[in-house]
Amino acid sequence: MSQALIKFYSEDCGICHKMSFYDQKVAKELNLEFIDVKMQDTATYRKYRKILLTQYPNKEGMGWPTYIVCESPEGDFKILGEVKGGHPKGEFRKRLQAILDNTPASE
Repeated sequence: MSQALIKFYSEDCGICHKMSFYDQKVAKELNLEFIDVKMQDTATYRKYRKILLTQYPNKEGMGWPTYIVCESPEGDFKILGEVKGGHPKGEFRKRLQAILDNTPASE
């Protein structure tokens, strides 16, 4: 099953912009497909909003940005974990790795 890191963010979020200098690179290093979802991009948001709303039914408590790690984002997805807010590159990588380490290998 394919695993992906989905970034939900707003175009006017400074921290989100700062994270964009390394978030995609870290995802690639961890063998995660990177999916960039700007909330203002209606078509892309509609495609992935089911995943976001499963984790945050009324969007309350999300961070900016919110990263959701999931399996099969294009189909019957399964959320594996999340990272909320801005983090330095090393901390961001460590948090993603912890999610992946706690995920049983696909059968």
